Amino acid sequence: MDRYRIVLADDHVLIRQALGGLIKVEAGLEVIGEAGDGIELLSLLNTVTPHMVILDISMPNLRGIEAVSGIRKKYPEVKILILTMHKEYVHQALSAGADGYLLKEDADRDLFSAIENIRQGRVYLSPRLAGELFGKRAPLTEPLSVREIEVLKLIAQGKSNKEIAETLFISVRTAESHRAAILKKLNLKNTADLVNYAIHKGYI
Repeated sequence: MDRYRIVLADDHVLIRQALGGLIKVEAGLEVIGEAGDGIELLSLLNTVTPHMVILDISMPNLRGIEAVSGIRKKYPEVKILILTMHKEYVHQALSAGADGYLLKEDADRDLFSAIENIRQGRVYLSPRLAGELFGKRAPLTEPLSVREIEVLKLIAQGKSNKEIAETLFISVRTAESHRAAILKKLNLKNTADLVNYAIHKGYI
């Protein structure tokens, strides 16, 4: 079986070495490249083909959020895991196209869970971060239909309206209408909010 290829991007060499050491001993995983900033990362992706990129938010020259957007546009098949000490950028990261958001303080315990969840097509959020986010507001009442729940699950998996339409055998316009209806019913603003809601409800 092919090994799952990972690229690491962090401006701290010691962090990259520590992550590389952890990943090296895990069966089926390998680090195929490292970068110290966002620009170096995007350049590296022109020469290597990873399954996943693990990157920090705070990097010189090109921040992690901007790097996520660049990766998503040019390499849509590559999975992206944010690994950071910052709790406040989770919505921005998910909106930009990240597949997961892991706090560095949780990495020793949850790194491989995050990798595997994302590898299986699920969105991953640090458990303590999810608890803090949803502890700030009461759970939302869910008036969604069965079809809307199906659409919500696909949105949370990062599917576009076209991909949702193809999966559910509906028109793109209908998929767009479902997305708009879900946002309105749940009183949410954007895709990142929908992803967080789906995680909270256990849909992914």
